[in-house]
Amino acid sequence: MKRSFFSVLALTVLLAACSSPQADDAAAREEGEHGEHEEAPQQTRIAAKTAQAAGIRVAPVGAGIIADEHEVQGLLTPVEGRVAQVTARFPGPVRAVRVGVGDHVRSGQVLATIESNLSLTTYTITTPISGVVMARNATVGMSAAEGAPLFEIADLSTLWVDLHIFGSDAQHIGAGVPVTVTRLSDGVSIQTTLERVLPGTATASQSTIARAKLANSDGLWRPGSAVKARITVDRQSVELVVPVTALQTAEDQDVVYVQAGDTYRSRPVKLGRRDAERVEVLGGLKAGERVVVAQSFLVKADIEKSTVEEDH
Repeated sequence: MKRSFFSVLALTVLLAACSSPQADDAAAREEGEHGEHEEAPQQTRIAAKTAQAAGIRVAPVGAGIIADEHEVQGLLTPVEGRVAQVTARFPGPVRAVRVGVGDHVRSGQVLATIESNLSLTTYTITTPISGVVMARNATVGMSAAEGAPLFEIADLSTLWVDLHIFGSDAQHIGAGVPVTVTRLSDGVSIQTTLERVLPGTATASQSTIARAKLANSDGLWRPGSAVKARITVDRQSVELVVPVTALQTAEDQDVVYVQAGDTYRSRPVKLGRRDAERVEVLGGLKAGERVVVAQSFLVKADIEKSTVEEDH
């Protein structure tokens, strides 16, 4: 909030420095000559350098895609078949432990050494897969029972993301649709595809589970972590779209700010369908017109400031 306030303040100072006394005098003379006029369109002038410094960006209006999307929550889990339980072949005391939880191991790497109660000789246990040590139940000196799980190794290069779908949404979601999964910890997103919808229902949540594979290339997607996801069920082409960041509200109307040179005019628009990023424009704009798509609230603030000054 403070950053936005200072951005508006900085823009106001810059605009005040760029205002023209001659233009104000000319406007006053024109009003004196013609008397009262119809209300002028809400607009402001912002020099290109000032707009650039304030982070104001514009883009042409054109055709685009509106997606039918479902926001869901999910949980990361290891892929079935990529988790190994490493056990003792023969009972006996553990003489050495070579790895700990979190260590990365290679297939065939020695994890521990055990002295067999049967032969009184030592033998090693190794990991059958490459991956990460998820659990370690072995400590030096303990007596390992035959078949007792001593280590759990998981290949985390790929994970399942289990997404919870509620109610009638499950009827519209099937395998093959695109999914955007976002980490809650840092907001990083990754694109994937829904692989299957599980036939059962999660007992605790009474939700349907939709499952997708996720490449864990940076190793920061952790099993057990909650994630949010956006499932795209359908995509519709429309003639005109603007980013949702272009929209502001003025006098109870949806408006955008159209740029022509250094002039920015408020333009009421009629809106249609929308998704998380874009909104369809049904009226008020033409293809090719340039509208503010970033920092539109600064343009709104400057227009409102100018209107107040004119009223006084």
